[in-house]
Amino acid sequence: MKKVLVAEDEQAIREFVVINLKRAGYDCYEAENGEEALAVYSREGGDIDVAVLDIMMPGRYDGFAVCKELRQKNGSIGIILLTARTQEMDKISGLMMGADDYVTKPFSPSELVARVDAVYRRVALEQMRDENNFKEEIRSGNFVLNLRNRTLMKDGAPIELTQVEFQIMEYFFSSPTTALDRTDILKHVWGDTYVGEEKIVDVNIRRLRMKIEDEPSNPRHIVTVWGLGYKWEA
Repeated sequence: MKKVLVAEDEQAIREFVVINLKRAGYDCYEAENGEEALAVYSREGGDIDVAVLDIMMPGRYDGFAVCKELRQKNGSIGIILLTARTQEMDKISGLMMGADDYVTKPFSPSELVARVDAVYRRVALEQMRDENNFKEEIRSGNFVLNLRNRTLMKDGAPIELTQVEFQIMEYFFSSPTTALDRTDILKHVWGDTYVGEEKIVDVNIRRLRMKIEDEPSNPRHIVTVWGLGYKWEA
């Protein structure tokens, strides 16, 4: 069963989200605040595929804090943030904390389900690889990308990646020195039906540079191709 955790303090919105996800075939777990969301996650033993989190939840844990906690506990869980805000900083902050995507309120049922479907497909792909003991590795210079356990090694040292970051790196490693435009990266990682914005690519590239570059402000490996996108140089 496809399992989704929905954390939203406004009951009407939470019920709206849950009803539509159930209609789309998801098994839903509800939480009205961040503390309850983390408790539900623990109670289920981490057996949650996607978490849909409202940013503006009351209490100690808002959506950002829950996102950060879940990402630390599970690198493969899909995380989508719900926000009524339009400020770019809120969206970027969520992505930098490890969210896979964000949906701005108000949203249509079809948009939300499409976003959850896209994230779930990535989660399911990784689970399938694990179950099949997929062990293939891709090497590029002093980097090694393990496709089974979703790890990246640089000079023998592990670099933790989120689900989205891993897929971007897999795309880069499969297309070395090739200039990939933002639209190509977006479709490859988020799917052809993704209805979000291309800046989600730039934010994840920024995160990756912070993790793999010796000097993130002067990248040697993830190089900007001005007017187009990015390319990988080992």
